[in-house]
Amino acid sequence: MDRGKFYMTTAIAYTSGKPHIGNTYEIVLADSIARFRRQQGYEVFFQTGTDEHGQKIENKANEKGITPKEFVDEVSGQIKQIWDLMNTSYDKFIRTTDSYHEKQVQKIFKKLYEKGDIYKSEYEGWYCTPCESFFTETQAVDGKCPDCGRPVEKMKEEAYFFKMSKYADRLMKHIEENPEFIQPESRKKEMVNNFLKPGLQDLCVSRTSFKWGIPVDFDSKHVVYVWLDALTNYITGIGYECDGESSEQFKKMWPANLHLIGKDILRFHTIYWPIFLMALDLPLPKQVFGHPWLLQGDGKMSKSKGNVIYADDLVDMFGVDAVRYFVLHDIPFESDGVITWELLVERLNSDLANTLGNLVNRTIAMTNKYFGGILENKEVSEEVDEDLKNVATGLVKKVEEKMDGLRVADSISEIFALFKRCNKYIDETEPWILAKDESKKDRLATVLYNLAESITIGATLLESFMPETATKVLKQLNTCIRDYDDLEKFGLLPSKTKVIEKPEILFARLDEKEVMEKVEVINAKYAAKEEPVIEITEKEKISIDDFDKMQFAVGEIVACEAVKKSKKLLCSQVKIGNITKQIVSGIRAHYTPEEMVGKKVMVLVNLKPAKLAGVLSEGMILCAENEKGELALMVPEVGKDMPSGAQIC
Repeated sequence: MDRGKFYMTTAIAYTSGKPHIGNTYEIVLADSIARFRRQQGYEVFFQTGTDEHGQKIENKANEKGITPKEFVDEVSGQIKQIWDLMNTSYDKFIRTTDSYHEKQVQKIFKKLYEKGDIYKSEYEGWYCTPCESFFTETQAVDGKCPDCGRPVEKMKEEAYFFKMSKYADRLMKHIEENPEFIQPESRKKEMVNNFLKPGLQDLCVSRTSFKWGIPVDFDSKHVVYVWLDALTNYITGIGYECDGESSEQFKKMWPANLHLIGKDILRFHTIYWPIFLMALDLPLPKQVFGHPWLLQGDGKMSKSKGNVIYADDLVDMFGVDAVRYFVLHDIPFESDGVITWELLVERLNSDLANTLGNLVNRTIAMTNKYFGGILENKEVSEEVDEDLKNVATGLVKKVEEKMDGLRVADSISEIFALFKRCNKYIDETEPWILAKDESKKDRLATVLYNLAESITIGATLLESFMPETATKVLKQLNTCIRDYDDLEKFGLLPSKTKVIEKPEILFARLDEKEVMEKVEVINAKYAAKEEPVIEITEKEKISIDDFDKMQFAVGEIVACEAVKKSKKLLCSQVKIGNITKQIVSGIRAHYTPEEMVGKKVMVLVNLKPAKLAGVLSEGMILCAENEKGELALMVPEVGKDMPSGAQIC
């Protein structure tokens, strides 16, 4: 059945680094929706890709000593590789460095400028580099980004702005008249109450403080700022032409049926993006769905903690479909989900190995044992059969209802409810007992046929979520994916179907202890590769006059001893040019007095004297401290002879 077009997108992944499983969840979620719509008969176009411009990219490329383009080429390749690894069926992978996209962004920017929706001014406010977002004084609470919690910095620069308020009332009206536009409902309330009702500020849409972006072609100092660049991929990727000669694909596919995004970027997709589209005189997408997050069990994933979980490591351990099952089944509709290695083992053993794998294995094994592998419906029915048939034939409507509401986890639960009902049916009918009575042979054949037919219906619907597994199950039953419109019918599996002789184990049970031993090796691998990332919380800003009050110099330690009343302190005699100061430092756990003597160190000379453990201290020796609490003296550069008393400036 041809149900028409269905155009859906994910957010394009930011190319700042290799995506972990939390980032990967979205593409798998989107893939399950796209596969299901195709199965229903829709003409699906599923687009994903990478977002590749911005200051953060420029900074990371500089740190690695390569060009931004070289950096994003590498990371975009990693992202695409993981999307492919997860068996996702996207139709288009767009990159914002694609020349056709960049050309259209320039045209869009110019069109909106000439229309009067974009104007030049000056921006002064708080900027978060990781989020690439500006915030007002009230939004940046305690000097931190309201989205990610990291420190923001004060910035002032010339910029172009978009007149958001011009379209605010029109957007509010659209949201009110289209209740399904923003989902889930809780996210819609957040957008309306927190952003639209208080009034929209004009949006900064260009930057001059970095160069890695799409140039504003009529003002070479500026590059197009991230959101006007990134969001427009949804139309440029299907052939939008700003001059009016858009492709047939664009005319057919736009507006999008679904933008699937993380809840953290909902504001950009439900406020900025619709307003951009209104300014371009284009229809709005039918729905924007802000999905929840997948969190690590012991808190936020961190490379420095060695607890980041990557999709490729999970696949190596559990297989693609087991990972797909977990992220799709264990993330609620609105609430954040949790992933741990232990939970994955539990799900694989209970749901996949036991409920599904054991069901298929037993059904095929009994068919081979009792009937030489031949399935045949002898239609010797009993009352217990009707409930199984009702569950099987009623499944497609239940799954369709859940998927229409994007309740993917609930859809999978419905499918596994059928598999559980099949297992219960085996317990109820006791095929091994029937096999002992020759007069019950036709009844036994009917029972095994009913099981195979029910499994076929369940596996067909499972294909959207676990495609490889569905194919394996149906191959073992010597059948194939059933037409969607036939899933309400029971008894379509041809009699005399011969099942596979030796059933394949779909999911082998795992030992949690063995898995966790392998996890330790994986975590050690990343801990060895990655330098710890230390979160810096800036103190109150000081002026150059404040800095000039502090006197730093090179000091040479001529004598050092432990402070008798303390286990932590060392007392050093430090020669600084023509003076010698006594300085007490809490470094006894890291240096012996003998190690200190002869070292040249960096000293804060004019610190007010104070007594520590009864000993006078007249300055401060500077050290660095890592996240483990280990200290290292700050010393002059090796190979350059800096005499005692040399000023540090």
